[in-house]
Amino acid sequence: MSRPGNTTRITDGNTKNDASQQGIDVTEVRSAHGQPRPGGLETARMPSAAERTRTLVQGTCSAELLVPGAAAPGPEQQLPDRLRLQPDARAVGPDGEILLLYPADSPAVRAATHAQDDELPAVLELTDVAPVAVPHRIRARAWVRGWLTCVPGLAAPGHMMLRLEVGELYVDDLWGDGPVDPEDFARAAPDPLRQHETELLQHLAAAHGDRMHTLASLLGDRAGDADAAALRSTVPLALDRFGLRVRCRDTAGHTFDARFDFPDPVRDVHGLRRTMHRLFDEAAAAHQARPHAGGEADGGAEQRA
Repeated sequence: MSRPGNTTRITDGNTKNDASQQGIDVTEVRSAHGQPRPGGLETARMPSAAERTRTLVQGTCSAELLVPGAAAPGPEQQLPDRLRLQPDARAVGPDGEILLLYPADSPAVRAATHAQDDELPAVLELTDVAPVAVPHRIRARAWVRGWLTCVPGLAAPGHMMLRLEVGELYVDDLWGDGPVDPEDFARAAPDPLRQHETELLQHLAAAHGDRMHTLASLLGDRAGDADAAALRSTVPLALDRFGLRVRCRDTAGHTFDARFDFPDPVRDVHGLRRTMHRLFDEAAAAHQARPHAGGEADGGAEQRA
């Protein structure tokens, strides 16, 4: 079992740090939008692509339905002259179908009603923006292509529930990009912290900025010259049941991400609170052991296993 301070730094260059000596790829890969992201494959200590997509669909990020017609989902998709309609609410059904609530007079409802028994192709586009001020604030985008139908009787008067039968999914986020299998999506569960992440990250940034800054002490040799004294900012970027990701900027303006794995996946906010206290306590101890900028950490943080 690893400690709360178990970390991986995603470097700002094209070299691997000492984590790669133990089979961990921490070479940075930049997305098309400039996001730092790890270059390795999925592991047991990260949410799967299906889980991440399910979290986006059932979370608080923005969503737009694009109708009529849809090309294969992906970041290069061109969508001229199509309706972009934000649902009032969204959920995932027992078979992985996506349920979208719209006013009864919405163009989406009219299009689905007009199609009747014909399949009406549509794309649900999701965009997740970091709730705190950081460079490259778009954390994730996902596209769900499927077929739209009306589901009478599920919505209150004045509204209509639309059912999007999932055909294809594609996700582009902090972890990587690629297609998601619809069956995996149907079986996946969203992250238990999804409804609280925005508030928690904003609280960490506003009320615990000094404690966030000391987290760099846990990076040890992986931080290179970017210890706490050399960093201009350390901002909480993303949070899930497996760990906390922060975005750091040094005095030269370079940015890199660091991921702090939790010893065990947290199940709720209460478990997260206990785990974060342990993480901050360990960071404070490591910071005190490095009284001089650029000094050696006392033991450093354990490598991810």
